[in-house]
Amino acid sequence: MDLKSSHDIDRPDWVAIPAQLQDGLSAHPLNKRQLKHWPLVLQARRIPWRSEKDGDSLQLLVPVDSFQEALKELNSYEQENRNWPPPPPAPTPLKDNQSTTIWVFIALLLFHPLSYQQFSLFGLQNIDWLALGSADVGHIRAGQWWRTTTALTLHSGTLHLLGNLTLGGLLILRLCRTLGSGVAFFLVLAAGTLGNVLNALLQSSSHRSIGASTAVFGALGLLALYNLLRYRSSLWRRWPLPFAAALGLLAILGVGDENTDVAAHLLGFICGAILAVLFTLVPEEIKTSGRSNLLCGTLALILIVASWWLAIINCETAI
Repeated sequence: MDLKSSHDIDRPDWVAIPAQLQDGLSAHPLNKRQLKHWPLVLQARRIPWRSEKDGDSLQLLVPVDSFQEALKELNSYEQENRNWPPPPPAPTPLKDNQSTTIWVFIALLLFHPLSYQQFSLFGLQNIDWLALGSADVGHIRAGQWWRTTTALTLHSGTLHLLGNLTLGGLLILRLCRTLGSGVAFFLVLAAGTLGNVLNALLQSSSHRSIGASTAVFGALGLLALYNLLRYRSSLWRRWPLPFAAALGLLAILGVGDENTDVAAHLLGFICGAILAVLFTLVPEEIKTSGRSNLLCGTLALILIVASWWLAIINCETAI
């Protein structure tokens, strides 16, 4: 390492700055961090300095008449930066919530064939579930907001369903183990629902869509931003990988054939990212509370059941 002095002053009365600033005139080798940052501090305070080889190490020298001022400025710098960068947060204890995710996916698998059967329920004849619950923009704008949620439980075919369950399973399992199953599913459902709401505002009134992919990409946004915010104290080392991976997945999987609702995928991702930001503002004792996890899980279930209940009782005007 070869440092350039800030002032080309050829005088014999230069003294070395010790690694331990309180050591006075004792000369000790400086570490790499000190050699990198201390000259910048001195230069900013207009204190002359130069570097000099001392055996296998480098010394930082200042004029004798600037020595005390240099020590004062460097001490002040070290005091202000003694806890920087902060240590990375402690690893989040992962929760065993696989069973919850499995049961949710089993429910989706069982509901899929039923959604293609037209049968009577609550006195209503031959219910067309796809027409009743799809994210039909015209009907959503007319006030049938529940469609933004019911559409997440419907799929155009087995491959569509299995694709969402495969990608969604990987993302949601990780979210559930990190946040708790109730919180994770509530946030994912909220991201999917909000994504469909925004999509309905942007699309033409004839646009229709079904599928959990909006929620799946919401889970992707949640996971990416949660990692970004959690490891913001070590930005260049920790968050680029998960965030870049999320954007890569969004680009690869979020854009498909002409039947793919690209806008819904992107909006789901954005809503998930926004919810992740808001979630970090919640006090830690609330986020980690078992009661909060149970409440969020219950709210997620109520939202789905209530949305389908409203779809059914408004069946005559919903189709």
